Amino acid sequence: MTLNAPRKALPAIDPARCTGCGWCVAVCPPHVLSLQVQGTQPWGPKRSTLDDAPGCTGCALCAVRCPFDAIAMVRISANAPAL
Repeated sequence: MTLNAPRKALPAIDPARCTGCGWCVAVCPPHVLSLQVQGTQPWGPKRSTLDDAPGCTGCALCAVRCPFDAIAMVRISANAPAL
């Protein structure tokens, strides 16, 4: 088993389904997800955001843990440029 295997998918977060509960952020081993406030005010509704796509391992724990089906793993094309 290769430890640095290339990831095959990245999480795509549907902002219409995301409630900002934070379960995906809590379960993310490389800590590449965060909750971001929506809009220009420093308070308000939050949504999950992928902050570090190159750091994502593609493990899909975020998608499995999301109780609102707001995260789908999107396959990365073999011809896609490196992130």
